[in-house]
Amino acid sequence: MKKLGLLAATIAVLGGLSFGCAANAADFSVAIVDVPQVVSASKQVQNLKTEQQLKAEEIVKFIEKARKDVAGITDANKKKAAEEKYTKELQQKREKIESEYANKLKQIDASITQQIEAQAKAQGYDLVLSKGIVLFGGKDITADIIKVVK
Repeated sequence: MKKLGLLAATIAVLGGLSFGCAANAADFSVAIVDVPQVVSASKQVQNLKTEQQLKAEEIVKFIEKARKDVAGITDANKKKAAEEKYTKELQQKREKIESEYANKLKQIDASITQQIEAQAKAQGYDLVLSKGIVLFGGKDITADIIKVVK
């Protein structure tokens, strides 16, 4: 008889817990965002791509100028010194461009994340997941985010 009372109490407690979880789940809302789509639509990302293309063109012009300068030098020692000078300059330019790019990319990532968070909070979502990991469910708010980042 005592075992039956304990079993009934356990079932009652488990039932109450599952009911509580079900009640909380009804209030829990999940949004999904297609992050690659948001990134490709971002005005900041498009501006960064344009900026990187211009910097790549500058590097190409620098290399062409350096080759012409080096080709015009006949003295072997001076030619070697000029090659080393231009190689060092080129490496410094590339490192600077890469560093600036990484910093700007980090800022853009933080900005997009902040926009997603702000939109999710404004729309009352408790959780936002990347669309790539969700097989089913959730409200897709990608279009809302794209409107903000354009």
